[in-house]
Amino acid sequence: MEVMSSIELQSLKQQVAQALAEDLSAVDAELDITAQLIAKDTRSEATIITREPMVMCGMAWVNEVFQQLDPEVNIDWQVTDADHVDKNTVLCQLSGSSRSLLTGERTALNFLQTLAGTATLTARYTELLAGSGTRLLDTRKTLPGLRLAQKYAVRCGGGKNHRIGLYDAYLIKENHIAACGGIANAVTQAHKLNPGKPVEVEVENLTEFGQALAAKADIIMLDNFSLDDIHQAVKQNQQQGKTAQLEVSGNITDARLSELKDTGVDFISSGALTKHVQAIDLSMRIS
Repeated sequence: MEVMSSIELQSLKQQVAQALAEDLSAVDAELDITAQLIAKDTRSEATIITREPMVMCGMAWVNEVFQQLDPEVNIDWQVTDADHVDKNTVLCQLSGSSRSLLTGERTALNFLQTLAGTATLTARYTELLAGSGTRLLDTRKTLPGLRLAQKYAVRCGGGKNHRIGLYDAYLIKENHIAACGGIANAVTQAHKLNPGKPVEVEVENLTEFGQALAAKADIIMLDNFSLDDIHQAVKQNQQQGKTAQLEVSGNITDARLSELKDTGVDFISSGALTKHVQAIDLSMRIS
């Protein structure tokens, strides 16, 4: 099971509280007027089932939903995060107040279907890279408010996290280069300001690649390079003693992953993992 960091756990609590407040106006189960139709002492059991194959992700969010609503709800998980699950599998069984189960249902499923969707797509892409030394990366193209949750889901799917935000690593792009007066100036200043933090440069052609290599960038992102130019960049980097790690980005599809896996690049990054999220088909049934 993938381990969550303390920062991710704290973020999770805030994400759940905000999501519950969207439904209830405050984190208070008593504000669910439809649930009030049920006698307060009524108890029920429920199951959450997946209607399609998936990679599991989101246990902690479901747990937190009911912890914040009603700590007496019991959840018995049949799977764990990062498990590959067949369709029609029971993911968990719940028991407790009928009101609480119904109030938390949609919020719990929203987190579960979204995070499992990210993990499932990541796993598919990762499988296409099997047998190569190339690692799959996510990007900052995440759903607002769910950055750390989706980064965790990517790891559950077998991917690797790129930088978390604008504070933990440099990614020098076209506009940064223009404003700094060139690649060499940007890289030199980055190393000077924050020695030890990774410095990555996004380049759009082999000329810029040569400049980034000469400037001693730690990572060079080959943005929308042709296959021939990627091979040329890998060769040039090897001739220079492989001083930089190489990353490919842009229009990453199943077919493109298959052709990129044997180029010798270190990383392939894809925004689709977190922004083109197709929710997993789940259902919760109460008895």
